[in-house]
Amino acid sequence: VIIASLTISAILVFFIVPLTIVFFIYLTNILLLIYQRNNEVKADPLSDVWDSVRKTIANFWDIYARIWHGYELHGVENLPEGPGILVYYHGAIPIDYLYFLSRLFLWKKRLCLSVADHFVFRLPGLKLLLGVTGVIPGTREECLVALRNGYLVSISPGGVREALFSDESYQLMWGNRKGFAQVALEAKVPIIPMYTQNVREGYRMFKERRFFRQLYESTRLPFTPPYGGLPVKFRTYIGKPIPYDPNITTEELVEKACKGKLLFSFQTKTAVQALISKHQTIPGNIWKALLERFDKRRK
Repeated sequence: VIIASLTISAILVFFIVPLTIVFFIYLTNILLLIYQRNNEVKADPLSDVWDSVRKTIANFWDIYARIWHGYELHGVENLPEGPGILVYYHGAIPIDYLYFLSRLFLWKKRLCLSVADHFVFRLPGLKLLLGVTGVIPGTREECLVALRNGYLVSISPGGVREALFSDESYQLMWGNRKGFAQVALEAKVPIIPMYTQNVREGYRMFKERRFFRQLYESTRLPFTPPYGGLPVKFRTYIGKPIPYDPNITTEELVEKACKGKLLFSFQTKTAVQALISKHQTIPGNIWKALLERFDKRRK
């Protein structure tokens, strides 16, 4: 009984915060359904009709971000007034990105559309929440329409693979993905790099990955559970935009935006890697990330 109790307690310690986040996400969707039914709202989920409830959701997650991670957002002035593509590093779970969306909406009343993996749209009971928060499948056509309508569009080229199999070394796992660059060229918009400090110290994946990697590659489903949820310091940094150049090719744009896959190279010209190199201890250190909650000088 003692062993079983200790085992259950350990499991709860490891997974309680990620499970709490999942609970809050589903609770948010339930509240949206209640709001929709009580007010008989039939408008497009992206319309201004939903702004009041969007603000309520953003306030909840912003309070959570302040309390649990002492969240800070830097570099908002680097976002263009018009459309653009935000490219970011994907942590084990994108809770930092949810914090960013919330604060952006509260500060600028601006909605950033988010490209998500196809499996997200297969999760039961989240359809309305995904619509109201601007989560899209990310086909080329949808991204172009969103950009031409003046939206910011965000994407993590590493996606689920980076979430599952990157670690405290903060290695980018973008492979040969060039779709975001092609869309930027066609829409004639800048690319803006973004990164959240200590995101891997807050939430991590288990080290033994061979089996889970094979499982993911064969199913494209994220079976590896994240653990952690420690209240480490989170700071999101938005870098300088990489402007659209009418004379640049897709390959040149990709090289400029994500050249060099080695995180530790000081010669890298990768915009996201430059943010990581500047703001992140490599390898990530949980204790240091916790102590940064009390480091007033960084503010």
